[in-house]
Amino acid sequence: MASYPLLRIATLVGLWAAAAPALAQEACSHVGALGTSRVMEVNPKGGLKVGLKSYPQTLALEKGEVVLTFDDGPSPATTGAVLKALDDECVKATFFLVGRNAQANPTFVQREQAAGHTLGHHTFSHPFVTMRGLTEAAAMADMDAGFAADDRAAYGRADGAPRTPFFRFPGFADTPELDSWLARRNIAIFGADLWASDWVEMAPQTTMELLLTRLDKAGKGIILLHDTRPQTAKMLPDLLRELKTRGYRVVHIVPARGDEPTALTKAEPGWTSETEAAIAKVWPKILVEKRRMAKPTGG
Repeated sequence: MASYPLLRIATLVGLWAAAAPALAQEACSHVGALGTSRVMEVNPKGGLKVGLKSYPQTLALEKGEVVLTFDDGPSPATTGAVLKALDDECVKATFFLVGRNAQANPTFVQREQAAGHTLGHHTFSHPFVTMRGLTEAAAMADMDAGFAADDRAAYGRADGAPRTPFFRFPGFADTPELDSWLARRNIAIFGADLWASDWVEMAPQTTMELLLTRLDKAGKGIILLHDTRPQTAKMLPDLLRELKTRGYRVVHIVPARGDEPTALTKAEPGWTSETEAAIAKVWPKILVEKRRMAKPTGG
């Protein structure tokens, strides 16, 4: 008889855990909101690399499912509007933070964390020359500084390993050495499946239409946006409403709690990296900037 209360408690806990995803969705009080359809746990152990723009595999999303990700923030000029748009539609996203921006604007990082968004990492300084333009030691130092700055901004302290083991390379410009270094630390690398090209100056409506055209063609995927871009902040409310109208569903990615491998989808035959093609076009400019940075100053 003494074990009965414990059994009852265990049963109640089990029922609560099973109902938790549904309860999380029902917590949205905004009638007609897009909402977050489900949570996907991503296991970073051993070096996961996803995103068809850069790698021949991605997360196993179902047709119509999207993962919203935002790079380069936070920005006091635009991140607040992005957070409001997400909150209005009860949508969870992933923010890949630049460490120096997190350090300068910790209040926005804390708002992202408090709202339940996932906080990933995007180096400390986001160098124009990308990680490929730095020495391996300098790149690792910049990445480590970013992990620490992001965690201090979000949680008040940094413990060596990043609290959320999700990372995205600036310009998606990784290297085999840095990939291996992150894999040994069990930090997942995120590319993207499609982007809005919102780093290019254009009207908010144009940005949205471009992204939706690409999304309708792909049918699903990890989407790259920037919460530092005014056009993105302005178009986001309309984008979220349009996603609902077109039947898309938002998936929230979080670090896995167990050791279950992450389900992946392989690229179609004939896949090639769009990232490498894009980098090849801008690399001459990067080399010019690298030489400028290396040039001694003074007389």
